[in-house]
Amino acid sequence: MRTFFASESCKETELNSINPQSWLQVERGKLSKISFESNSSIESLIKVPEPSILPYFKPVDYVEVLARLHEELEACSSQERSNLYLLQYQVFKGLGEVKLRRTSLHSAWIKASSVYERLVFGAWLKYEKQGEELISDLMSSCGKCAKEFGMIDVASELPASSNLFSSGTIVDNGKAVSGQVSFRIGNERILCDRQKIAGLSAPFHAMFNGCFTESSLEEIDMSENNISPLGMRAISEFSVAGCLNEVPPNLLLEILVFANKFCCERLKDSCDRKLASLVSSRQDAVELMEYALEENSPVLAASCFQVFLHELPESLNDSQVVKLLCNSNREQRSIMVGSAAFSLYYLLGEVSLNLDPRSDRTVCILEQLVDSAETTQQKMVAYHQLGCVRLLRKEYNKAEQLFQAALEAGHIYSVVGLARINHIKGNKQWAYEKLSSVISSHSPLGWMYQERSLYCEGERRWEDLEKATEFDPTLVYPYMYRAASLMRKQDAQAALSEINRILGFKLALECLELRFCFYLALEDYQSAICDIQAILTLAPHYRMFDGRVAASQLRTLVREHVENWTTADCWLQLYDKWSSVDDIGSLSVIYQMLESDAAKGVLYFRQSLLLLRLNCPEAAMRSLQLARQHASSDHERLVYEGWILYDTGHCAEGLWKAEESISLQRSFEAFFLKAYALADSCLDPSCSSVVVALLDEALKCPSDRLRKGQALNNLGSVYVDCGKLDAAADCYINALKIRHTRAHQGLARVHFLRNDKNAAYEEMTKLIEKARNNASAYEKRSEYCERELAKADLEMVTRLDPLRVYPYRYRAAVLMDNHQTKEAIAELSRAIAFKADLHLLHLRAAFHEHVGNVMGALRDCRAALSVDPNHQEMLEFHSRVNSREP
Repeated sequence: MRTFFASESCKETELNSINPQSWLQVERGKLSKISFESNSSIESLIKVPEPSILPYFKPVDYVEVLARLHEELEACSSQERSNLYLLQYQVFKGLGEVKLRRTSLHSAWIKASSVYERLVFGAWLKYEKQGEELISDLMSSCGKCAKEFGMIDVASELPASSNLFSSGTIVDNGKAVSGQVSFRIGNERILCDRQKIAGLSAPFHAMFNGCFTESSLEEIDMSENNISPLGMRAISEFSVAGCLNEVPPNLLLEILVFANKFCCERLKDSCDRKLASLVSSRQDAVELMEYALEENSPVLAASCFQVFLHELPESLNDSQVVKLLCNSNREQRSIMVGSAAFSLYYLLGEVSLNLDPRSDRTVCILEQLVDSAETTQQKMVAYHQLGCVRLLRKEYNKAEQLFQAALEAGHIYSVVGLARINHIKGNKQWAYEKLSSVISSHSPLGWMYQERSLYCEGERRWEDLEKATEFDPTLVYPYMYRAASLMRKQDAQAALSEINRILGFKLALECLELRFCFYLALEDYQSAICDIQAILTLAPHYRMFDGRVAASQLRTLVREHVENWTTADCWLQLYDKWSSVDDIGSLSVIYQMLESDAAKGVLYFRQSLLLLRLNCPEAAMRSLQLARQHASSDHERLVYEGWILYDTGHCAEGLWKAEESISLQRSFEAFFLKAYALADSCLDPSCSSVVVALLDEALKCPSDRLRKGQALNNLGSVYVDCGKLDAAADCYINALKIRHTRAHQGLARVHFLRNDKNAAYEEMTKLIEKARNNASAYEKRSEYCERELAKADLEMVTRLDPLRVYPYRYRAAVLMDNHQTKEAIAELSRAIAFKADLHLLHLRAAFHEHVGNVMGALRDCRAALSVDPNHQEMLEFHSRVNSREP
C-alpha cells in the first residue's frame, strides 16, 4: 500500500513524466542515447513522486498511546480487550512494525470475548498469513496440526436465549375446550395438540387460552399466514417432539418466517441452528444471509458471515457479498457480527484497500467503518482512512471534511491530507502555515518537516528535508528528492551517494528504481541491470514509472547492452560479490543464473539467505518455497522444508526434517541445518559437542566454498563459546582462506578474548575495508577501542544504518556517566521517535527512574511491555516503579 495514496498536488516538485518509447527503442542492439549534458533528457527519465499519505493511525506520541493501552489492558473487562489490542495493532501498523502488529492481532484473537471477535480476528490472521498454507501442510507431515484458523462450529458458540417462552408463565383461563385444534390451510387440515401449540409462544398461548375467539374454535384458518401444510405439520411435530427432523431447507425458511411472526422463540432458534448447519458455500451464505438479517437469526447470520470471512480476499470480489456487507444498517450489523462491527469493517477495509483503494467497494466499506465507530479513537482512524480514499478519487471536498473531522478528533497526522487538498485548491501558503503551526505546537517529527517541504522552495525546502531525515531517517522521500536534485545539477556521484544512503539500510523498491534511472542516464548498463534484477527478485511483477512499464520489459531491453556471462562467469561473480558482502549485487547474479539450466533449488536457497540478510522476510520465504519446488531430490527438498519450518518458528520440526534428509542421503546442507537448529533450540552446554560433530560431518560432504566458509564460521563460534580459542582461530583462518569475509569478525573476537584488543581492532578494520555493507562491522569494532574511537565508529554506524539501536544506547550511557541527564534521554528519544525498540524504552525508563521521574519511567515501561509483554526484566521493573506511582 506504499504507493496507493500519492497526492495529485505539488506537481512542480516532480520531474516531468517520461515517455518510455523515447528511450526504450532498441536499434541494432542499442538503447537510444541519453545525453548527460542535457537536463531535459535527465528530467524526462527521472521522476520523484510525492510522499504517500498513509491510511494509518499515526499518533504524535506513540509511546504515550502504547503506555495508556497497556494500563487499560491491565484494568479492563474481558469484553474490552480485543478492541484495545486492535488499537495496539493500529499503532504498530503506523510504525511499520510487521511482527509486532501480528502479535497484537494474535492477542486480540486469543482474548476474544465473543464468537464474533474470534471469527473476525481469526480471519484476519489467516489473511495476514496468506501464502503460508504450505507451513500447515509441512507441520501435518511432522504429525502436528497447525490449522488454528479453520472454520468453527458457530452454533455451539452461541447458546440459545434464556428468554425462550414457557407456557407455564401464563395462567390458564380454565375453559373446557377440545384438546385438539385443526388448522386449515387451503383445502388441507392439520390436526394439532392445542396446548402444545399454545406452548410455542405467548401469542399462541393467548390465542388458545385467553379471551380471543380462537380459544373456543376447533378449526382455525391459517391460509393467510404464508405457511404451507407441510410447514404446519412440521411445526405440529416440533410442538410435540421439540425438534425438527429431516426438514428440507426451503421448508425451514418458511418455518423460520412463521416462527418469527408468531414469536415462537424455541421454534425459531431450532430453525436458525438447523439452517446454519446447512451453510456450505459462499452462494449458500449469500442466499441465507438475507433471511438471517430479515428474521433476526444470529446463528445463521454468523455462519454465513464466517464463510465470507474464511474466503477473504476472494469474497470481496463477489458483488453479492459486497452488497450485503455494505448495505447493512446498525441493527443488521448487530445481528451479523454482534459488537464486533468496527473490527469487521476495519479488516474488510484493509483487504479492499489492498485490492483496489479507488473502488466504490472500498468507499462503501469505509463508510460502514465510520458508521460503526463508537470511540474517539475509532472515529479518527475511520475518518482518516476514508479521507485518504476520497482524496485518491479526487473527491476533494468530501476528503477535506473527513480529514478535518479526524484532525478535530485528535489525529494530527490528518493535517497532511488537509494541506494537500488546500494546495490543490491553490492555497499553498495556508498549507505551509498549517504545517508550521503543527511543528511549533507538538514535538516535531520527520513527517511534519517532510510535508512542509512540499510547500516551499530552494534552501527552505532543502532545510526541511534535512530536518525530516534528522527526525526520521527511515523516510525515503527526502533522500530521493535530494538525489534527483543533485542529478539535475549533473553531480552524479553525489546523487548516487545520496540514494545509496537509504539503500544501505532500507531496500525500498522506489529507491532502487530511481538509482536504476540514474545508471541509465549515465549509460552504466551493468549497474542498471543489477538494480532491476534486484527489483525483480523482490517483486517479480513490479511495474515502473507510475506502473506504466513492466520491470521485466525494461530488463529485457537493458540486457541487450551488457555482456553475457557464462555459468562459470556467474559463479565467479557471485563468489566475488558474496565475499565483498555486496548483497544486492549477489541477488542480481543469482537472478541471472536462474535463467540458465543450473540447479534452481540451490540458487533459490541462496537467494533466500541473501533476502533474510537484507531484512526481506516475505521475499525470503517465497524464495525458500521456490527452492523446495525446484529441489532435484527428496533429500534436498526435505532440507528446504526444514528451513521453511525453522524460519517460521517451528525449530523442532525443522530439526526433524534435517534428520529425515540425512536418513536418505548425507549432505552438507542437511548436516548444516541440523547443527543450526540444534544450536538454537538446545540450552544444554553438552549440545555443543554434538553441534561440532554435525558441522564436521557437513564439512566432509561436497559443497561450494561459499557454504563451507559459513560452516567454518559457525564452527568457530561454537568453539569460542566452549572456550576453545585455538580451534576457533583455525576455523576462522580457514574460512578467510576461501574468502568468507565475515570470519574477520570471529577472529577479532578470538583476539579480544586473548586480551589482544589492538589485534581485534585491526581484524575488524580488514572487514570494514572489504565489506560493501559494513555498518555491523563498525559497530563491532567499537567494542575493541577507546571511548573516543568507539564514539566515532558508532557515529558512522548511525550514518550507515540509523535503525541499529546499540549506538544510541552507548552514546546515552556515556552522557549519563557524564551526568548529562537531559542529553542522555534526548539521545534515546531521537531513536524511539521512529523505532519502537524494547531496549531503548527500557534504558530510557531506567534513566527516568534514576532522576526521580516516576511517571516517565512508568510510561516507558508500559510501552516496552506493549512491545514484549513477557519480558521478565521489564515486568520486574514495572512492578517496582508501579509501587511508587503517586
